[in-house]
Amino acid sequence: MGNITKRTELYELGEFKLIDRLTGSFVPKHQETLKGVGDDAAVISAGNGECLVVTTDLLLEGIHFDLTYFPLKHLGYKAIVVNLSDVYAMNATPLQVTVSIGVSKRFCVEDLDELYRGIKLACDNYNVDLVGGDTTSSITGMTISVTAIGKVKESEVVYRSGATINDLICVTGNLGAAYMGLQLLEREKRIFETNRVAKPKLEGYDYVLERILKPEARKNVIDNLRKAGVKPTAMIDISDGLSSELLHICKSSNVGCRVYMEKIPIDEQTAKMAEEFNIDPFTAALNGGEDYELLFTVPLSEYQVVDSMEGVRVIGHIVEPHLGAYMVPPSGEDIRITAQGWNALQKE
Repeated sequence: MGNITKRTELYELGEFKLIDRLTGSFVPKHQETLKGVGDDAAVISAGNGECLVVTTDLLLEGIHFDLTYFPLKHLGYKAIVVNLSDVYAMNATPLQVTVSIGVSKRFCVEDLDELYRGIKLACDNYNVDLVGGDTTSSITGMTISVTAIGKVKESEVVYRSGATINDLICVTGNLGAAYMGLQLLEREKRIFETNRVAKPKLEGYDYVLERILKPEARKNVIDNLRKAGVKPTAMIDISDGLSSELLHICKSSNVGCRVYMEKIPIDEQTAKMAEEFNIDPFTAALNGGEDYELLFTVPLSEYQVVDSMEGVRVIGHIVEPHLGAYMVPPSGEDIRITAQGWNALQKE
């Protein structure tokens, strides 16, 4: 019998272990490549102490968005913002984007006009230029690929790998709202599929719906940190859930963490929606994803500055690596943090 080649299913590794496996043997060949795979964006030296940061996201219909309830204008806006969030997570300022789309024949010119109205609105709001892209046909619906380019001084770049013992752990905004907005939309979609004359019940939930359909990147927080003279030691955007992002920082920085459950910011509407769905709101905050808030660490000496900063909450601190990553509840034993957020390659 011939040699049998072992078949490893994608879900057995998951997205991030797969990336490590596929790219682990790639070593930068050019001194301008300061950071390749492994952070929110690549970092490339532009000379004179300046750097470019480059990031790309791919959005696929049926995986990342459902056009049953996702307006095309909102989709265009979100496609830009999620990339800009990665640029801000490097402490950089976004300057340009490229947009490539694949569309099937069920879309018309007016549909794409609407998509690009959202793209333009995002570009205008965040002062970035659309500088190129590609358009092609598709047999599987709509695909959107956005690349964002930003700029930052080399001395001001923030990676995931800079957290040190006793640093404070901070988050912006609040968490779990996007996940609860998605649950609401999916519920109303199921009702609509069984009763085409039923009207969706979305009244009173504007905030959670906006968080999933039209998120915003935290430019204001980056601006405020700069004005206050505070440079985070590590930073990442919360796209896959707080638990996953905490573990990314811990792994990259070779540290552990303690996060206090009662400190995690959860909006009142998120909590109400979670109760309606019989979901623990902290589960939504830890594992839901798509919040596009920023998770960052700062030295303990900056406590007074960040604690008084609008839109920022201190939720924990960094500890020695052998102490691990744990959530501290108001009572009872500490809970080990595990990555249960969005996994693009999870088993069906």
